[in-house]
Formats: sequence, C-alpha cells, structure tokens
Amino acid sequence: MYQQYDGNNNWNQNNNDVFQNNPPAPPANQPGVQTWVDPAPPIQMVQEPVSAKKKSHRSAKIVAIILAGMIVATGCGFGGSLLTNQLTGGKTSPSVLTQSVDNTSANAANKGDNDIASVAAAAENTVVEITTEVMETSPFMEQYTASGAGSGVILTSDGYIVTNNHVIDGASKITVTLKNGESYDAKLIGADATSDLAVLKIEATDLQTATLGDSDKLSVGDLAVAIGNPLGELGGTVTEGIISALDREITVENQPMTLLQTSAAINPGNSGGGLFNGKGELIGIVNAKTSASGIEGLGFAIPVNTAKPVIEDLIQKGYVTGRIKLGVSFIDIQDQTTAMRYRVNDLGTYVYQVNDGSDADKAGLLTGDLVEEIDGTKITSSSQIKEMMADYSVGDKMKIKVLRDGKEVTVTVTFTEYTPQKTTEQ
Repeated sequence: MYQQYDGNNNWNQNNNDVFQNNPPAPPANQPGVQTWVDPAPPIQMVQEPVSAKKKSHRSAKIVAIILAGMIVATGCGFGGSLLTNQLTGGKTSPSVLTQSVDNTSANAANKGDNDIASVAAAAENTVVEITTEVMETSPFMEQYTASGAGSGVILTSDGYIVTNNHVIDGASKITVTLKNGESYDAKLIGADATSDLAVLKIEATDLQTATLGDSDKLSVGDLAVAIGNPLGELGGTVTEGIISALDREITVENQPMTLLQTSAAINPGNSGGGLFNGKGELIGIVNAKTSASGIEGLGFAIPVNTAKPVIEDLIQKGYVTGRIKLGVSFIDIQDQTTAMRYRVNDLGTYVYQVNDGSDADKAGLLTGDLVEEIDGTKITSSSQIKEMMADYSVGDKMKIKVLRDGKEVTVTVTFTEYTPQKTTEQ
C-alpha cells in the first residue's frame, strides 16, 4: 500500500465526492443510506496523520510515534501548460515565480551539479514547516482540537507557499515556520483535492524562493534531494536518493496519479515538502511513500510541471478551472450485518447524501438510491465510481441506473464546471 501523509485526521472534501471507510449512522428517517466503504485495492495510496509536536525550533526531542489511520487523498493527472512567470495575488504587486537557475541555486551551480551539501544550502531556506489545528469529534460526540504537521515550499518572495491539500484540509488554523524559526499565521488561498495541492499566503517580504526546475527533463538515476519536516518535529531534514522512475502510475484512493518515484527517504510530515534536483531546483512536491511491511526506498512526488498550472489557478482564482463534481456521498453495503444495520435488503452501493444544487441533485438522484449501472457498466463498489469520474469532463453526460422503491430509474447527470465558494481566510 502507498501512503500519503497528513497532519489532519479528516476527509478531503474540497472538490471531491465523499469516499469513506467508516460508515456513519444512517440519517434519521432515511433508512438504507450511508457513505463510502471501500475494500482496500491491491495498490492504493492513503494518508497517515502526523501529530504536531510542541518544541523549540532546532531542538526537538525525538519520541516514538504510532502511524495510524487512513485519510482520503485524491490524485493528480495534469499535464500541460507551464506556469507564467508573473502571478498576481489580488490587487497587490505581482508575485514572481523563479524559473531556471538563479541566485538561490548559485551555490549548487558553483560547486557543480549533484553536490548534496550545496543543493541543501541552496534550497533548505525555501522549505517551511506547517502546523495545523483541526476541530475533531470523538466517538462520544465531544469536540476537541487535533494538531497536525507537514511541509511546504516558498514560491514567491512575498509569501505564497505550496503544500499538499491533505496537509491543510479541514484546518481551522494554519501556522508556517521558516527555517530561521520565524512563525506566521497563514491564509489558505486555494486548495484542490484532485491534485492534492494547496496554496497558502503569509504576510512576509524578501523570502528566499524555490527555483522551479523542469520535471520533463529528468532521467532515471538523476540525483533527488528531499527536504521537509518528517515526524512533524524535524524541520529542515535533508535526505537524498535518485529518481527511481518517471511517470509512475499510482492509484491514490482509487484515483490514478502520475508521479515521480524516488529512493530519497520520505516520512510522515514530509508531505508538501520539496524534491530538488542536483542544481537545487524544485522538481516535485513530495506527497507519498510506501507503507507495506519490509518495503523501503519507495517515495513519490507530484512533478513540478504537473503542479504549475494548478498553482496558477489556485493563486489567481482560488480554485482549479475545469473540475467537475457529482455532488454525492456513497456507501458500500457489502454484508448482511451492515444491511441489517441500515435496514436495506440488497447489497451494493447506495446514495447516502446528495448536495443541494449539485449536478446530481439537478439530475434527480436521491438519497437511498441503489446504484446499479453507470453508462452501461455494472457498479460493484463506490471506489469504482470514483475511478470512473476521471473519465468525465465539463459538458459530459453520465447515465446512472438506480433501484428506487423497487423500480429501476435512470437519471442523466450533465457535468458543469465546479466552482467552490471562496476559501475562508485562515
């Protein structure tokens, strides 16, 4: 199993339909409905929560941690256009993303490519620690605050920072700590669960920024240096390896991702940190590693060329254009015990909730519908539906055959561009 690391023990629902392993109790007066329950596929990426540790910068006491929990993350599959050099943040002056080698990677260039010490010196100040606070509910319905941790990479000198969506998802408070120990409250500019990317903003100036490389020019065997905040308390940790594979097709919670594979050591808390080449240029955003027992040296990162257009949209619009959303939560009822709990007779995938105003709502999909087919394909699990969503775009139609009150009904969903409400400032 492949893992993505999350400091927040909650589900990513920024722009994705809900896929969930632990079914909630059925809504009152609505028997026979739940949310996603997926049997683990042979190859899958999940996330591990990382609790933020209280510490003084640079003097963390390492303690044993238990890696537990599975948290949904979604994948990326962007190709395409390069990010423009000028990105504007509202009415402020333009923020400049640095491309190619500049002064930030001069040390690496002067000492020669593939010198790990010079790569670290050039890039370490561009990687930040991220801590979050998330409101959680205990099984006894008590509210409490959970802390989480991850990493991020400085994009612009005036404080735009990229990280993983799963690092900050659901956070009520986000704090960014620079390499020099200075801490800032961060504002969430935009997040995209599909690509697992998010952009933060801190009020700072004259920050050292990462130099963006070209992930399309990478070769297997190239040096790869990961810098991040492993275990949520070891900010600025540098590990090295190689590019083990390019364009690795990995399934992340039933959604395909195309990632860089690296042998550089990746640990919980590295999520959102940088993967750098031998010139000190950013080539990827770390987001996953293997978790299977006895397997080491398999880490993954979102290629920077994949991330660029997503980052551009997030900074300029607060969301990624061209996304679609069905607007439904599903549950798999796979055994008679679960069926009895939810008072249904048939096993299968049920509609648990339909979001008001969503494409599914407009098409007439209802809570309690048993999904039988989508565009002629028999549905056996909610994870299958999530995989199928990757094949649809804005303007496409999806015919869903459901069993409703003992009768078969077909509804046709027409997908429109999903434009989430403006992100609440953190």
